[in-house]
Amino acid sequence: MGGRIRLTLGAWAATLMAACALLPLVEPATWIVQAAFLLAVQAGVGAAARRVPLARPLTVAAQALVTVFLLTFVFAREQALAGLVPGPQALERFSHLLQQGGEDIARYAIPAPLESDGIRLMLIGGVLVIGLLVDTLAVTFRSAAPAGLPLLALYSVAAGLSDGAADWLWFLVAAAGYLMLLLAEGRDRLSQWGRVFGGAPRTGAGEPAGAVAPIRTGRRIGVVALGIALVVPLGLPAMNGGLLDSVGAGAGAGAGGGGTISAVNPLVSLRDSLNADEDRQVLSVKTEIADVSDLYLRIVSLDDFDGTTWKPSRRSITAVPDGAFPTPIGLSPDVKRTEVDTSISAADWYAQDWLPMPYPPSGVRISGNWRYEPLGMTLVGDHGQNTRGLTYQVRSLDVQPTAKQLAAAGPAPEAIRRDFTELPDSLPPVVARTARQVTAGAADPYDQAVKLQDWFAVTGGFEYDTQVQVGSGSEAIARFLRDKQGFCVHFSFSMAAMARSLGIPARVAVGFAPGTPQADGSVSVGLRDAHAWPELYFEGVGWTRFEPTPNRGSVPPYTLPDTPGSSVPDDARPTQSTSAAPSAAPSASESCTPEQKKLDGGCGSESPQAALPTGGDGPKWYASLAWVLAGLAVVALPLAPMLWRRRTRSARLGAHGRGEADAAPHTLAVWQELTDTAWDFGIPPDESLTPRKAAARMVRLGGLDGTAAASVHRVADAVEQVLYAPHPRLTAGLADDVRRVTAGLSAGAGRAARFRAVLAPRSTARVLWAVSDWWTGVRQRAVALRPGWGRQG
Repeated sequence: MGGRIRLTLGAWAATLMAACALLPLVEPATWIVQAAFLLAVQAGVGAAARRVPLARPLTVAAQALVTVFLLTFVFAREQALAGLVPGPQALERFSHLLQQGGEDIARYAIPAPLESDGIRLMLIGGVLVIGLLVDTLAVTFRSAAPAGLPLLALYSVAAGLSDGAADWLWFLVAAAGYLMLLLAEGRDRLSQWGRVFGGAPRTGAGEPAGAVAPIRTGRRIGVVALGIALVVPLGLPAMNGGLLDSVGAGAGAGAGGGGTISAVNPLVSLRDSLNADEDRQVLSVKTEIADVSDLYLRIVSLDDFDGTTWKPSRRSITAVPDGAFPTPIGLSPDVKRTEVDTSISAADWYAQDWLPMPYPPSGVRISGNWRYEPLGMTLVGDHGQNTRGLTYQVRSLDVQPTAKQLAAAGPAPEAIRRDFTELPDSLPPVVARTARQVTAGAADPYDQAVKLQDWFAVTGGFEYDTQVQVGSGSEAIARFLRDKQGFCVHFSFSMAAMARSLGIPARVAVGFAPGTPQADGSVSVGLRDAHAWPELYFEGVGWTRFEPTPNRGSVPPYTLPDTPGSSVPDDARPTQSTSAAPSAAPSASESCTPEQKKLDGGCGSESPQAALPTGGDGPKWYASLAWVLAGLAVVALPLAPMLWRRRTRSARLGAHGRGEADAAPHTLAVWQELTDTAWDFGIPPDESLTPRKAAARMVRLGGLDGTAAASVHRVADAVEQVLYAPHPRLTAGLADDVRRVTAGLSAGAGRAARFRAVLAPRSTARVLWAVSDWWTGVRQRAVALRPGWGRQG
């Protein structure tokens, strides 16, 4: 029974380790302890049933029945008979909890609160179901390899929903659990699976034939399943909602907890809004701003550019400040500004997670669960909160810099420059080259920014067209610069990328352009007012709006020539002397300032795309290193067989000594390479044949003739010479003989066979054999130390 007990423990551990991938989805993670206990009871019932022994179907039925009893006791004992046996009321309770869990999943963002019994039932019940499948396949039916499929399903669901820096760790944990399950299985239990990779069976001393092959087969199945586990999450449908969608998803993760918000891509939703058949009113606005043509309502800023699109970066969020908001980063007292009040009413059908506001806000009065992101100065809904039917008031600063102040701006803080001038290597060189050409002769960054804006909006020959496809990939901006047709997304994204290429910190703001004034003094903002525009950073002024899109919005007055203005600040504005204002030093760009800690007691929660619990200027070095290593692993794993074969071939055919002692190692290594090359092309080695007969078989099966056939026999003769001659001698040209044979095999093979021989060579199975032999040696040494340890039950 020892073998079955080890296998039962292996199935329990493998399921639990795969379930660890679900830990980032819910807080706190205490549910895993309860799941582990219930899973152990389920596995123990199976072990007892098999020892009786019961028939396999009865064993599975007993485990399933106990699983139902366990779930009933935990979640519906008050409605069950004797607290265990489910009746109609208990089934109704389960139905209610499942419905509640589905609603909570749609409502909460990751990580969701564990207080939801519906989510807890889905988690624990799902783990128990997977555990039952794994135990049934691996232990009851003694087939551990296919038990990887339910484990793969469990991991894939978790990986498809999670978006954290530690996803690679959960993959390694799940993979280790599956491999441990394979190792725990008896060597003779997988013989029915046959040989996946071709090759003759190998028999070790004192080891029954056929015992090693199934073990190798299990390892190969494990490698295939783990490879699928890497790829499947990439194909899972995204759970993200559109930025301007009429129905918003939950954003926060608990009362006051913030949480994470799914990444948004405004491209499609912006285009759909601009092309809507009916320009439905989204917002009704009443404001004190004298010139409503400058009333932009900003939703969120996109500052993470990966070469394909812009999206919000991970930032810490905190409670909404009770009083005045801190002064915007980089805004100095010398810049004129006035404070204005704006009242905004959202349509009953418009549900937006982010709160549309004039920028920069200095205070908000709003009901509901909202959180504040300090760096972007945005508000985001928590626990499913959105704008549907809300009316709220916003105090904001009407900042009025002069062209002279912008031109005299000093260098941005290091943190701002680092985070907001980053460009991916995939960005086509034409983007930076065009930026330099357009801004040639500019005296300063402000002059460069104005030249870019004018080129897009006036002199560059661009046309505004909402029917142009958004496009994707690193070439999208290059295509736009070439075709010169697009809408606000193209203009704002391109100008921001070009500004970054010139060293000017830039990001993209998404929201609404100025709406239409109404007779009652309000402004109606409709779907077709959806807009995107670039914001560039100038020290002393802060984030500054530009308008490169022709025929949209309004051109900022500070970008026009001979703009009148005053550098004298308005003494009446209350935010001028607020103590919460951060300094213009680099530390002001940090997401968690001491003032914000006082307001919320810390910065432990997270904003759109949040991942680091302590906030800061960006990901920590170890998180970035982990992502880089994980990315390299994902890329290297499919290429590992090819790389291993190249390295092995180079070592076998490379330089060697010239003495008699070197003759045998070199010749045998060349022979090994020749047989492995033939194996890669579909001719498995047959170790029972002499070198001469193996060479004749290789020539016959490979269809070799002429020079290639002679090369095979020449290598075989050299092998026989070093094996049987009294004084082995080196034979020159063996490496060239192998290369000629390789060319001959490749010429006679089809395209698919050549492709497989390079990317998925069969001879890499030797690596698995080596691991299997190593494990067998470990077991034999363990048995020698502890007699009876290796006996099968």
